[in-house]
Amino acid sequence: MSDNSFGRLLRVTTFGESHGPAIGCVIDGCPPGLALAAEDFRRDLDRRASGRSRHTSQRREADEVEILSGVYQGRTTGTPIALLVRNTDARSKDYDRIADRFRPGHADYTYWQKYGIRDPRGGGRSSARETTMRVAAGVVAKKWLAERYGVRVRGHLAQLGDLVPDGFDWDAVETNPFFWPHAAQVPALEACMDALRKSGDSVGARVTVVAEGVPPGWGEPVYGKLDAELAAALMSINAVKGVEIGAGFASVTQRGSEHRDEMTPAGFLSNHAGGILGGISTGQAIVASIAFKPTSSLRLPGRGVDVHGHAVEVVTTGRHDPCVGIRATPIAEAMVALVLMDQALRHRAQCGDVGEVVPRIPPYPAE
Repeated sequence: MSDNSFGRLLRVTTFGESHGPAIGCVIDGCPPGLALAAEDFRRDLDRRASGRSRHTSQRREADEVEILSGVYQGRTTGTPIALLVRNTDARSKDYDRIADRFRPGHADYTYWQKYGIRDPRGGGRSSARETTMRVAAGVVAKKWLAERYGVRVRGHLAQLGDLVPDGFDWDAVETNPFFWPHAAQVPALEACMDALRKSGDSVGARVTVVAEGVPPGWGEPVYGKLDAELAAALMSINAVKGVEIGAGFASVTQRGSEHRDEMTPAGFLSNHAGGILGGISTGQAIVASIAFKPTSSLRLPGRGVDVHGHAVEVVTTGRHDPCVGIRATPIAEAMVALVLMDQALRHRAQCGDVGEVVPRIPPYPAE
C-alpha cells in the first residue's frame, strides 16, 4: 500500500503533484444529506493559499474547487465525493538547475531511495501543495461536525521563532496574515519576516488547534486512541517535527498534583490532558499543538549530493515560504476535523445505542 489515504469510516485519499495539471481528493464515507457547494471551500482555501501577503510564497493559485461526484442538487449523496483543483501558476523552470541534486532538508533523497525516480518540480508529491486537498476535505468535516454536534475547530499561530503571544484574543486571529492571537504584536512579526526574507534564511513555528464542543466518548481505548490518531494525522503534515496534546512536553516538569485535571460537580478544574484521557474524549476542549521546522528551500548555498554521488552546492531559487507555519493553521484545523469526524462516525456505529451517560462534567473554560 502506498498510504495516500487515511481514516476508517471517513476515508480521504489525495492525489496529484505540485506542478502537475491538477490535485484532488476523494472523500469516502461522508453521510448523505449534508449541504455542500463549491463556494463552501473558498474561505479555508483562501486562508491556506500562498501569495496573499509578502510573508509567504508568491505562487498564486486560483484554487477553484470542482465537485466531480458525490453531490446531487446541493447535498451529499453518501457516495464518494471527488474534488479537483487545477494548478494554474506552476513555474517548473525554477527547478531545472537542481533537478539532479538532492536539496538538504528535503525529501528529494528519500523519494529517490524509495522509488528510484522522483518529480523534482516543486518537490512533486512531497510539496505542501498537496495540503490544499486536505483543507478542502476538512471543510466537509468541519461543516458536518458543526451541524451534527456543534463542534467548532479553530487554530492559531502560537509561536514564530522566539516570538510568543503577549496576549490572546480569538477575534484577532483572522484579522492578520499570521493567524496571530494578539493584534498589537503583528508589526513585530512583520519585522521578523522582513528581516528573514532579506537574509535569505527561514524560521520554524508552532501552531495550536482547539476543538470545542466535542462530546465525551469519542476515541478507542487501545489502538484507535483519539490522541494517537490526532498525532499521526498532524505529523503527516509537511515539515511537522513535533506534536503535543494538551500540556505535552511541559508535563515533564509538572507534578502529578498539578497535571491531573481535578473534577468537581461544577466542572473540570484544568485541562492539561488536552481533552483526552485513555484515548477517549472527556468533553473538554481538544487541544493539539504542532512544531514546524524551518523551511529548507533557501537561496543561501548549502552542501548536497547529486544523483551520481558527487558533492555539489545547492541554491534553491523560486517561490518559497520563509516560515511554513504561517499558512499552516487551516491545514492543522483540517486534519483535526477529519480525525474527529471519523471518530464520531466510529463511535456512532458501535455505541450509538448507549445514549448520553450521566454525570457529564462541564469543561474547564478554553482560551
